[in-house]
Amino acid sequence: MTTVTTSADELRRRMVEQLIHDGALRSREWRAAFEAVPRELFVPSFTTRTASEPVTYREGDPGYLEAVYANSSLNTQYDEHGTATSSSSQPAMMALMVEALAPASDTLPVLDLGTGPGYNAALLSHRYGSQRVVTRDVDPALVATAADHLAAAGYAPTLTVGDGAEGCPEHAPYGALIATYGIGRIPDAWRVQVARGGNIVANIGNGLISLTLGDHGLATGRFLPTIAAFMTARATPGNAPAPARTYAGKLANADGDMHEIELPVALDEEMPRFLGALSQPDVVELSLIVEERKVYGLVHPDSESWARITPRGDGTARLDRGGPRDLWTERAPLLRGWNKAGKPSADAYSLTVHPDGRHELTLGDARRWALPA
Repeated sequence: MTTVTTSADELRRRMVEQLIHDGALRSREWRAAFEAVPRELFVPSFTTRTASEPVTYREGDPGYLEAVYANSSLNTQYDEHGTATSSSSQPAMMALMVEALAPASDTLPVLDLGTGPGYNAALLSHRYGSQRVVTRDVDPALVATAADHLAAAGYAPTLTVGDGAEGCPEHAPYGALIATYGIGRIPDAWRVQVARGGNIVANIGNGLISLTLGDHGLATGRFLPTIAAFMTARATPGNAPAPARTYAGKLANADGDMHEIELPVALDEEMPRFLGALSQPDVVELSLIVEERKVYGLVHPDSESWARITPRGDGTARLDRGGPRDLWTERAPLLRGWNKAGKPSADAYSLTVHPDGRHELTLGDARRWALPA
């Protein structure tokens, strides 16, 4: 029996055609970048999740190239809890984000935060030229490995090590900034370091945002329609926050005040999670089964505040809560506003980041919410 092996070039071409078909890849320039950059040079080994379990691939393994060019996130590093801390992001998400970039000029550099394996920096280097790309990661080992990957692919952007929340002041100002990790709020350094007329493309909460720098230091923009959640930012390479599952046992057995509430929305929908993450970036959200019923949990680790919501079939729920913060009451107004507005998608919402750090969420012309710091 003859085995037919598909080449990396053919698999890359198919990936690009699929991204175009799905609407993630639109412009000629970015199509050329995705066609030119060999993703396999950046992920010689990785783990990806199938329908049943994670699978690890190494260069030369059966199915390796097919996995490289699947529309999947490829995890390349894990922390002590088994949580991924570096990956080559899902190509569709990468395409959506780079397509949203709108640099202020053809000469200013573009800042790439979250270097990881270096694939995104390579795409940016192909599109803008290596001399206009600065990439930064908090982990020096990742930066060193990415440098090797980029050199093998023929690209030489400026690589730096540091906390992405600080931007990269030594090479500012930037025409645009892209961050491929999750954040709760836009750091002030990003707004300061991007030139007027340029933009910031980032994953905030469970949404993708494109913010344009305008007059008086305001950064304003609309969310993209796609819901997405990247791995969260790390201030140091060794920072390994406890994953959500860590809190499941304590939350299931916690005793607190009991209340009866009406649920404005179904909590397992994407948009309630999107809005909840925006309203409470410091709160861990999880679901669990308690006495054969699905329960939704909220935990604020620093204050030891928690909420356990057990929905019923009639639109009501039992709320058990404890700690100094009333976590459900904090997030409920955004959920009610979304329901009252007819349950619009994420791109109906706009965000304004003020020079004093205030984040203001807007829906239409009349509904505005000040997001807590």
